[in-house]
Amino acid sequence: MSSFNDAESVTSRRTQSAMTAAAGVFRFLMRQPDLTHPDACDFLAGNPQEMAMPEYVRTIQRALEPDSPSYYAYGRPWRGAIESVAAALSDRLELKLDPDDVFLTRGAASGLFLALRTVIDPGDEVIAFSPPWFFYEAMVLGESAHMVRVPLSEEKFDLDVGGLAQALTPRTRAVIINTPHNPSGRVYPEDQLRELAGVLESASQRNGRRIYLLSDEAYARILFDGRRMVTPARYYPATFMLHSYSKTLLAPSQRAGYMAMPPTMPAREKLRLALMAGSLGAGVAPDTAMQRAMPELERLSIDVGALERRRDKVVRELRQMGYQVASPEGTFYLFPRTPIPDAVEFCDWLAERRVYTLPGEAFERPGYFRISLTATDAMVDRALPVFREAMQVFNRSAVQGVVE
Repeated sequence: MSSFNDAESVTSRRTQSAMTAAAGVFRFLMRQPDLTHPDACDFLAGNPQEMAMPEYVRTIQRALEPDSPSYYAYGRPWRGAIESVAAALSDRLELKLDPDDVFLTRGAASGLFLALRTVIDPGDEVIAFSPPWFFYEAMVLGESAHMVRVPLSEEKFDLDVGGLAQALTPRTRAVIINTPHNPSGRVYPEDQLRELAGVLESASQRNGRRIYLLSDEAYARILFDGRRMVTPARYYPATFMLHSYSKTLLAPSQRAGYMAMPPTMPAREKLRLALMAGSLGAGVAPDTAMQRAMPELERLSIDVGALERRRDKVVRELRQMGYQVASPEGTFYLFPRTPIPDAVEFCDWLAERRVYTLPGEAFERPGYFRISLTATDAMVDRALPVFREAMQVFNRSAVQGVVE
């Protein structure tokens, strides 16, 4: 008979901690609603609801054709992809990037993993602004570090730089910022980014230890109302910029992206070597076909104008119904307040009527729910009467003291 507990010994303690951290969102995502039903309105995640862009499909098809015997060989990431990324990102961010400071990854999450693995030691603290992307904590715990939360402001979801300053300690090694922000759609303005940079620089000098800023910019090309992306790297040199094609091209399962450092990054040469070693050792680079497709993928994008028009319609209609909702400046999402404090109960009521949304509890923000604008216009038209009915039912229930 075994003398040890197989259930406990099968995984490491840090893996068990990471699984526990991500359990909250899995509880909502793994309910497996019937999204194939013809009346289903899928607002759960940023998933495509229509066929992929033909140009995207043809680009991948062309990239699959080997052009030399070394196409499938071991080797460093393809230089053609790196140079095209560096040129395009330099133009969009108005930063002159060196191709040697660009590292191909399997999306922004893969870049975040690489950055954490490179600069974090066990016992370090990593600060994230809340509501965060729901897998940040799992990734931090996976490096045997601790995640510290600093809440964003209510309603506008602005950075609380004063709160960040109070949370910084000698153990702080990194801060994660997400702009444009999921789930609120907030794009952080230059004055807040400058203030953030000043606080991080002062704390780094005080601690005698560099604090890195990990800038999750996965939605950097999903911007509304003519906005341009402003990266924190323009103001804080020690910034890793994390990008993904999955949002720009609405292909979340086809993983490709990159991480970049600004030319002002301290100890840049040493970090280059460390990131190169980590990239090769951890297998974070995208497959050869995706690398070969990158120069063309850089020129493609989903119809952001169509998303913007859908945003305008849904925001206008929800506000007329009585919902409190900010108009997002970017991303795929709306983050309205629920008419009752328990967003899980509210979202369950919607799901019973085949309108599937994600409660704010998945983002550490009860009393809100997230709507993905990647739903079709037909789904929006079917769902709007349900949102109207929900507001009426829960408002009436609050008066009567009974949920109908």
